[in-house]
Amino acid sequence: MSILLGILAVVVILGLAFLMSNDRKNVNVRGIIVMLVSQLAITAFMFNTDLGQTIIEGISWVFNQLIAFGSEGVNFVLGGVQVGEGGVFFFNVLLIIIFFATILSVLTYLKILPFIIKYLGWGLSYITGLPKVESFNAVNSIFFGQSEALLAIKSQFHTLNDNRLYIVSASAMGSVSASIVGAYLGMLPAQYILVALPLNMFSALIVASLISPVKVSKEEDVVDIQDVSNSKSFFEAMGNGALDGGKIALIVASMLIAFIASLELVNAVFGAVFNGFTLQELLGYIIAPIGLLMGIPAAEVVDAGAIMGTKIVTNEFVAMLQFQEMLSGVSEKTVGVVTVFLTSFANFSSIGIIAGTVQGIDSEKGAKVSGFGMKLLIGATLASMLSATIAGLFI
Repeated sequence: MSILLGILAVVVILGLAFLMSNDRKNVNVRGIIVMLVSQLAITAFMFNTDLGQTIIEGISWVFNQLIAFGSEGVNFVLGGVQVGEGGVFFFNVLLIIIFFATILSVLTYLKILPFIIKYLGWGLSYITGLPKVESFNAVNSIFFGQSEALLAIKSQFHTLNDNRLYIVSASAMGSVSASIVGAYLGMLPAQYILVALPLNMFSALIVASLISPVKVSKEEDVVDIQDVSNSKSFFEAMGNGALDGGKIALIVASMLIAFIASLELVNAVFGAVFNGFTLQELLGYIIAPIGLLMGIPAAEVVDAGAIMGTKIVTNEFVAMLQFQEMLSGVSEKTVGVVTVFLTSFANFSSIGIIAGTVQGIDSEKGAKVSGFGMKLLIGATLASMLSATIAGLFI
């Protein structure tokens, strides 16, 4: 029964995206089928095979080792600070971002990541029929943040029409940066976060290809990717990565303070007006119908929907912190589905980040991104739901 509901959820999500399409006759049906099959194959392999489990455990071990190494740096600087039994989120989680950002910067300087991303992007373009720029950007978005991924293709922006611009923006919003994956792993189960990375790449492209189909000629389908690293030496790359990581950690901390405080304010108003009813509860009831189709048990769907809604109106960190407190009280299915849903940048604040980045590259196209900002958020949310549903089919 749960599998039938999951299949129905996939149909509903794709159907909603198709209804939003601005060019239904040119939808890349073959590419969408290929990507859906790829999602099913990846999830089945990672969840239901011994080799897949071994790979997940191996990747988790690597991340845990990196987190341990990063913690040594944090402890050296802050080891004398006395904290309570549960620690301090900023110290234990956010500051680890600095080390991960440093590693990414070094790997970029050494041309290791650009090489991997380039050929994965070409491979994705080959099997799906999507243009190379969109394919490269989708892969790039797994490793880098929204701004960095878009900056890497800034030399191509003059070739992007509105539909292509929507797809690259959707990929940026539907992904997460590898530099903060370590922070996620400190809060939620590793296997679901790791499987969410490739699932979200495909989901963002599937939903965006339905909403804004693209067709380009062979002459137009060229990619000239710019190296986002300006470092001139290994140690400069380390320094730049550390500074970028520090900025990200402070930005996330600032956003958490603002969003959590604002959420408490809104809930206080809601509670006064609606006799204790909170914004999260309202969001839970709104999302509950699709949550049931995604495979979340009926007894847990309102609470799970509240977490998913919180992520949309605030950000994934706020929602993950709240969901972390619920892990022991919900089923494994709910844990997996909600964790995969949360592992993306699909929220209101991302509209401003993406529009601002594009504005800095091309002011005219920045205005267009702002114009379809809500459509972008709806599409990215549908993509997160698609990824979570696919994962739920195998839990």
